[in-house]
Amino acid sequence: MKYHCVVILFCLLTKGWAQFNPQPNEVTEKFFPDAFELEEVTPGLQKSKGFTTYNELMDFLNGLKIKFPELVRIEYIGTSKKGKDIPIIYINNARQSGKKIRVFLQGGLHGDEPASTESVLYLLYDFLHNDENAELREHIELAVIPMANIDGYVRLRRNNAENLDLNRDQTKLMAHESVALKKAFTDFNPHVALDFHEFRPFRRDFIKMGNFGVTGAFDLMFLYSGNLNVPQALRKHTNTNFLEPTRKILDSLELSHFDYVTSAKHFGEIQFNRGSHNARSSATNYALLNTVAALIEVRGVGIGRTSFKRRVFSGYIVGKSFLQQAVIHKESTFSVLEETEANNEITVLLKRDVYQGELEVIDLETNEKISLNVTYRDALRSSPQLIRPRPKAYYISCDERDLVVKLRTLGLMVDTIKIDEEVEIERYLVTNRTTEGQKYEKMTLQSVQVELETTKLSIPAGSFIVYTNQENANILTEVMEPEAPNSFVSFGLIKTRVNQYLPIYRLP
Repeated sequence: MKYHCVVILFCLLTKGWAQFNPQPNEVTEKFFPDAFELEEVTPGLQKSKGFTTYNELMDFLNGLKIKFPELVRIEYIGTSKKGKDIPIIYINNARQSGKKIRVFLQGGLHGDEPASTESVLYLLYDFLHNDENAELREHIELAVIPMANIDGYVRLRRNNAENLDLNRDQTKLMAHESVALKKAFTDFNPHVALDFHEFRPFRRDFIKMGNFGVTGAFDLMFLYSGNLNVPQALRKHTNTNFLEPTRKILDSLELSHFDYVTSAKHFGEIQFNRGSHNARSSATNYALLNTVAALIEVRGVGIGRTSFKRRVFSGYIVGKSFLQQAVIHKESTFSVLEETEANNEITVLLKRDVYQGELEVIDLETNEKISLNVTYRDALRSSPQLIRPRPKAYYISCDERDLVVKLRTLGLMVDTIKIDEEVEIERYLVTNRTTEGQKYEKMTLQSVQVELETTKLSIPAGSFIVYTNQENANILTEVMEPEAPNSFVSFGLIKTRVNQYLPIYRLP
């Protein structure tokens, strides 16, 4: 009987029916009590039911603007699919001279993660009101989007109104909001970026572990990039000078943390993906745009307002630490970002390291933490599977204007060829193509194998060229190399078939 109750609990929680199935009280009281004092200064903290509404958000932001007119500016980056204005708040002390470090913060990209938005609002309030933050305000220029997915947020649904996951859309840029969000990011051109999320502690796979299931044991998890096209110096700087000091602060507050892991089945076995390398999601996408970047996941999806103050506090602490580290490591961050050179080789495909390791979870039968021996598939320990020399540039057919728009949205400079040119190029011949049986995010995914052929070709006027010696070139190779998992070809934005040449070319 107990087993069947646990099954029902997991099924309802994973369907998002957390209002009917809050986290068991014994788990909350022992591991995740609301033991942290927070001022009730944000809309969601001032109520006992529900979360911050869109109108409350706007009132809160406008209140900050009225109180700090010399520091705060509110603009709108566009609208949601249903027509709601998406606010961005800029904070900058223009009276302070000297080069400032630009920090970008984002919450609410997934609409069913309300503590992400609330953490950002609390951090904003503290940043402006707390006298201890005077040095931060002196050295930081801040851009904040607290509710990125408004339509999803007001319905407490993960996806936007088009049922697209905005954190799987950051290279194909098909969602209405994605274009506005990415343009706001690249226009601001931050040195540091942090994306606030929540994760689901009760997963379907967890019911099969332990005698009566397990649940996630960590207050929060960190997601940062293992993509090998992100320069090693930048990856090291992010982990050593931003994440590691933050981990120590969390330890001092007894907030548990881990690298981000998700369960998935591989050939019938439940394994755990650790870290990220996919440019379709924010942490890697931002890093490929030459930014110190991370995503935090706080324990919260599917449990309503349970431990809400603790969740908000956890997100706030990480955000505050990132702001502090941005000032402490300001000059070294500038140096890493300015001196980082693109690799001479491109990693088109990589392979995660697979190994056995321990994962701490909470056993629901005993209400104790236990360690499970699991299989990890680790993006942070990846190795190249397919590499190519980095080209000087990519040519794009004049018929592929939609791709050019996306490249410019990604912050890349794209030039138009003024006169016909005859050049020696490398072109892609498709030798094999397979498609997925089901659509992914409304796209028909395709996997291709190609051969590179060197030939002279007449490039007509009106075609486009994108050089790889520009600041954001690492994202360029991710979308242009056809076999790459987040490329325009892989997402079906470039239609092709076997024995056909692609309408994109490499300038070797």
